[in-house]
Amino acid sequence: MKPTVTDHELPLRAADFASLAEALDYAAKGRTGMNFFTGRGELGYSLSYSSLRDQALVLARRLHGLELPKGSRVALIAETNVDFVRFFFACQYAGLVPVPLPISMNLGSHRAYVDHLRGMLIDCRAKIAMAPSEWLPFLQEASDWLGLRMVGDAQVFDDLPEFDVELTPAVGGDMAYIQYTSGSTRFPRGVMITQETIMSNLAVIIRDGVQVRKGDRCVSWLPFYHDMGLVGLVLAPLACQISVDYLRTRDFAMRPRLWLNRMTESRATISFGPSFGYDLVSRRLRPGEAQRFDLSHWRVAGVGAEMIRPDVLERFATRLAPAGFDRKAVVACYGMAECSLAVSFAPLDAGLSVDHVDSDQLSRKGIAAPVASDTQQGEEAHVSSYVDCGIPLPGFEMEVRTDSGARVPERHAGTVYVKGPSIMSGYFNDVEATSKSLSADGWLNTGDIGYRVGDRLFLTGRKKDLIIINGRNVWPQDLEYIAEDQPEVRPNDALAFSVPDGEKGEKAVLVVQCRESDPVKRQDLIKRLKSLVYEELAVECIVDLVPLHTLPRTSSGKLSRSWARLDFIGGNVRRRTNEDEEPDTWTTVRQQVGG
Repeated sequence: MKPTVTDHELPLRAADFASLAEALDYAAKGRTGMNFFTGRGELGYSLSYSSLRDQALVLARRLHGLELPKGSRVALIAETNVDFVRFFFACQYAGLVPVPLPISMNLGSHRAYVDHLRGMLIDCRAKIAMAPSEWLPFLQEASDWLGLRMVGDAQVFDDLPEFDVELTPAVGGDMAYIQYTSGSTRFPRGVMITQETIMSNLAVIIRDGVQVRKGDRCVSWLPFYHDMGLVGLVLAPLACQISVDYLRTRDFAMRPRLWLNRMTESRATISFGPSFGYDLVSRRLRPGEAQRFDLSHWRVAGVGAEMIRPDVLERFATRLAPAGFDRKAVVACYGMAECSLAVSFAPLDAGLSVDHVDSDQLSRKGIAAPVASDTQQGEEAHVSSYVDCGIPLPGFEMEVRTDSGARVPERHAGTVYVKGPSIMSGYFNDVEATSKSLSADGWLNTGDIGYRVGDRLFLTGRKKDLIIINGRNVWPQDLEYIAEDQPEVRPNDALAFSVPDGEKGEKAVLVVQCRESDPVKRQDLIKRLKSLVYEELAVECIVDLVPLHTLPRTSSGKLSRSWARLDFIGGNVRRRTNEDEEPDTWTTVRQQVGG
């Protein structure tokens, strides 16, 4: 077996470079790099940053022969492998713009995946496109009749002649890449990220958010086409010259213990994931199994990319305590592709900080009034709990505003706006969408709802997902959490939204994926959920039990309330062939992360 790249012999630089190409030039002087592991946990390929640079330069000179204008888009199916990384950086050296495209969320949905790819190829106006051999048929079908210069797997491009030319890497205000947002499956929105923008965000993530130090090492199972996976676990380690070990998302989904094994064997210190990743691991652990692992070196267990579930993180920390996991390692963060990646980080070495508020006052008055954490249901206040996502990273400004644009006081909920050097330049080829999200003076409307306590940010949900019943604001997460607390329902098996209710206004709907086939037990669950929702939230709702794999998801695997709402209104419920079949773990998580 080849030794993994790990030794750190360079003076650490925290992304103080003018471009991604310059960052790789420096990292290539050391001995750190990337390691790709198989589904059995074995080292499949070790790629030093030095070798990555050499291979990227050769490929850039091959691409030069295609005579593509500077800034031409290069579509790349973003599988977790060496080819994606070297193509991405070949584009940096050649002055081209890589566009990571997702792998299929659902292998059985051939037509939908091809249409999805085609929409993005058209939207970004790709000139060439590359896919691993297993995904190439989908890409070829999607690109039919689009007139791309070349479509093929990596070998097709490697067979091109290499030209002896002086390359002109992308710099400054040149686009570094286009990142499609997770909500773009039906209406693609490509976020334009410049070299200046990404380097600014990488610098504050490394220096202020994670506070990278000599000896740090990363592990990641996140997909390369997602902003957390690409920026946080590909570009950031390279920009600070530390090694990173990769697992394919699908392999993690089938064998969650691979994450713990890799953290143990590499003595890694940094890894990130959404809440459901931590939840999957802790649920799959058998009693006493945690002692097999050594997580004592894990100092930054980052969590973000979706609403953070404190109960999930608490359960993970408790079950992995015998492995030496320190619950203070959990670090909440907030960000989005439109900001390159990160906007805020909670303090290191402090663990999760949770704010318990009166849910009635929050829904009726928009005020996050604090209550004691031990307040019980049935007492004076109903309680909702929200995680402290930290303070804005240096260079960022943050405001919480009303619909009219006025700033609100502390503990008043409103729409979160951010401004800073890491904000996108706009959505590619979509002036209208850009103008709706980004003001002339640089403020980005995140679409997220939250409140401030001092400089700290607490998120309560998405503005577009709010359920408004008789003038009351009801957060769909509250209904979903009630459903997921039931023994018949698993995490991420429920979605809540509102639908028109004639002259009465809106009606709340709770759609739940149900594994129970007994009609009597199903009716009992429906009655119980209706009763609990009314008891806790004073809201009447429709409860709809649907088959497994019915709830729609975005390209990054997040549950989509807006699509579920459209499906419910239109009666378009996607049903599986065998509704009673128990889903395999890979299918479930593939839907959640788009892997």
